[in-house]
Amino acid sequence: MKRRRVVITGLGVISPIGIGKDKFWNNLLKGVSGVGKITRFDATPFRSRIAGEINDFDPEKFMEPQQARRMDRFAQFAVAATNLALQDAHIDKDWLATAFVGDIIGTAVAGFGFAEEEHDTFLKRGARHISPFLAAAVFPAAAAGQVSIGLGIHGPSYAVSAGCASGAIAIGHALNLIRAGTIDIAITGGADAPITPLIFGSFDIIRSLSVENYASNKSIKPFDKKRDGTVVSEGSGILILEELNHALKRGAHIYAEICGFGNTSDGHHITQPLLSGKFAMEAIRMALKDASVDPDEVDHISAHGSATKYNDAIETKIIKEIFGKRAYDIPINSIKSMLGHTQGACGAIEAIASALTLENNIIPPTMNYENFDPDCDLDYVPNKSREKEVNVVVSNSFGFGGSNAILVLRKFNKKTSNRFVFSKILRKRK
Repeated sequence: MKRRRVVITGLGVISPIGIGKDKFWNNLLKGVSGVGKITRFDATPFRSRIAGEINDFDPEKFMEPQQARRMDRFAQFAVAATNLALQDAHIDKDWLATAFVGDIIGTAVAGFGFAEEEHDTFLKRGARHISPFLAAAVFPAAAAGQVSIGLGIHGPSYAVSAGCASGAIAIGHALNLIRAGTIDIAITGGADAPITPLIFGSFDIIRSLSVENYASNKSIKPFDKKRDGTVVSEGSGILILEELNHALKRGAHIYAEICGFGNTSDGHHITQPLLSGKFAMEAIRMALKDASVDPDEVDHISAHGSATKYNDAIETKIIKEIFGKRAYDIPINSIKSMLGHTQGACGAIEAIASALTLENNIIPPTMNYENFDPDCDLDYVPNKSREKEVNVVVSNSFGFGGSNAILVLRKFNKKTSNRFVFSKILRKRK
């Protein structure tokens, strides 16, 4: 059996630690924090008063002012990150018209910020003053639609909305569309802009956020014993995926091969993960099988690492169950320790970091790790980047609703077999 191989040829990032792939990557390696006091609104009514804001983003650098005014911030991020990814891949709009292209973009919150502002207008000024762009700005596929309209592409264009796993699932869908021959190129990833009073308050009221307001750059502490919650952040990560031969024919730079995807649901609780981790483990096994990768071949794990008490402990348990004693030898990181939690964008931004890790053989750190937790006793690459030969990365994403999404990325090797070789994994599962 043969199937089309899929590679990553372009990366675009809008993040609290940098706009553009290079600034993002350099700041990741330095351990720079993008978390700070909220400036967007008065946060004094809340327990948590910190977030990962992007204060240097100007949408008019990426689109016409009139176009920007018709979009929610999450769609502006997606359009901007797409432009950066296409530039990075050396693809222009005219060339796109000659290819089979689709765009699949994940989001958790979608255009809620636009809706929140218009609701305030409605209450203060009445129904006649509601924006005529409201309906088109708030739905989850608004970002994917704006990308396809702006570029004039006609392949599949839709959203994935599965909480914090949205970006990773969107990439998995894009992977399978290219494998199936439906498209040759995918614009895919995630985008979210959840730093609004109501959305922020919804996380604050369920006590999922860090309240270490006095030292905001050290507030999010994945896997640390004193972790007290996550931090709401905003941003977008967009990847250009291409069928291998298509990329080779045009002489594209290849960052990595994306070769595995697994997706399951806990079917347990809308916000809490299943304590056993059973179905998250199944998603990892599914992704490894899809990639024809044995657990012993995995060199690095990009963790979901949300810095909440139970999630980090369960993720650690899952990793130990899948990888056995070798789990203690696999470097694991959570870049949320610098970015905060970008919601539906996090899986895509972490996939970008994974691709750059494969290309550069450097693993970014898990910052703010200072206190050992016996429930989180693995190698989390604490506080300093690490040089290491990395050939295979597993990237974990877990979301509200019990959604588990796993991606497997591999260093590109033109000679890697196209065949499915599952015998070792199947024997282990039996």
